[in-house]
Amino acid sequence: METITKLIPFTGEISILEISYLVASVLFILGLKKLSHPATARSGNLWAAAGMTAAILFTILFHKKDGEPIGNIVWIVVALAIGSFIGWYASKKVKMTAMPQMVSIFNGMGGACAALISMMEFPKMQNMLAAEGASHMIGGEGIAILLGLMIGGVSFAGSMIAFGKLDGRIGDIKNPVLRIINLTFLVLLLVALVVILFMKPEAGNNWPIYLFALAALVYGVTFVMPIGGADMPVVISLLNSFTGVAAAMGGFLYSNQAMLTGGILVGSSGTILTILMCNAMNRSLLNVIVGAFGVAGAGGTEAADKTVKEISLSDAAVLLSYSQKVYIVPGYGLAVAQAQHLCHELDNLLSGKGVEVKYAIHPVAGRMPGHMNVLLAEADVPYEKLVEMEDANNEMGNTDVVIVIGANDVVNPAAEDDPGSPIYGMPIIKVLDARNIIVMKRSMAAGYAAIPNNLFYHQKNRMLFGDAKATLQKLVAEIKSL
Repeated sequence: METITKLIPFTGEISILEISYLVASVLFILGLKKLSHPATARSGNLWAAAGMTAAILFTILFHKKDGEPIGNIVWIVVALAIGSFIGWYASKKVKMTAMPQMVSIFNGMGGACAALISMMEFPKMQNMLAAEGASHMIGGEGIAILLGLMIGGVSFAGSMIAFGKLDGRIGDIKNPVLRIINLTFLVLLLVALVVILFMKPEAGNNWPIYLFALAALVYGVTFVMPIGGADMPVVISLLNSFTGVAAAMGGFLYSNQAMLTGGILVGSSGTILTILMCNAMNRSLLNVIVGAFGVAGAGGTEAADKTVKEISLSDAAVLLSYSQKVYIVPGYGLAVAQAQHLCHELDNLLSGKGVEVKYAIHPVAGRMPGHMNVLLAEADVPYEKLVEMEDANNEMGNTDVVIVIGANDVVNPAAEDDPGSPIYGMPIIKVLDARNIIVMKRSMAAGYAAIPNNLFYHQKNRMLFGDAKATLQKLVAEIKSL
């Protein structure tokens, strides 16, 4: 190490470690930039991973505290190996339907790490200030520790509840009282933060930080519990931004530029995505913070005509084959059936017959942001065929057939014509503007938001019942036989 430092002249605070953090930060930014397009997303992930690897490696090799290098190297390497294996194995084995659950768990672990850092550093800071005879704990480090603990604790607990909801293990508690409880906990947390900062440091007096951590965990639970299933993509995005902010607090605490930059990038991008998702759901950010989603009843107007019209496979094959433009609206049901490859095969088959085929992507389709984009990318669907909701709606008027596969709430006309519906005002894909609609579903069951869908009874719509994978296989065979 001495040889390396002699080769490069350093002045002031400049060091190999700080340069490595700068390089890692640049790699994070470049990686995030590359994530903006599917064609470069894979390399973007690798660039960001390379930045994190470099930051970890150089920290182990060059970080010093009080002139002493890092100890317990063996334990650090073992922990890194175990964590890397678990992450790799989970990512390889997870099904596309369970991807949101995995994202929730990984995000929760990040929040937990940030909270644990704060809980370890608080006693050290308090003992040091007590020894100096300080009258309070106000300061940059104190604020960073408490904010990291609060935000990290909320992120961890909220992500675990989100995982349980997405996995069907935890139900919703839709009670307006929870809004008052959430606001009360939020106010108490902020008041407690200020009180702790003004407390006189006493060595060994750690009970305030433990109570503060417990309150943050409780708020994380109560915050997510009332949120309805259809709103989970927004919650996942928000919790992700929380974890980024909590990590940034740790970077500020340790003067670690890589940790600070990474946390800021995650926090800011997560916040922007949350706002975009809120707009897509016609929600306000305040509703997200207080956990007010889904508290309205699932009522709505009933369809005047409850007649369901079905379509046979042969008729569907003829209608699609002789169309000029076809739009496919994918939803969570497509992921459940693992039918994305067959969907792409249908796309290729129709394209070979001169039919223009595109995919209408709703921002909150699926159970997490970008779920449908990832699903279709797995089937090698060209990115150019994926059309955002606004652009797709502009083309619905000259679309011959819309095929809705596994989607429900994002095409529900109640969002536009039923003021009593919980999703009223939410932008949807306007499939009713197309000339014909085919909905592929296993049954007439409501979607994840548990709201009836009168689209199924509309005169333009035809139901094609059955498992999406089996139905698409038969439909592809039928089209080939024409």
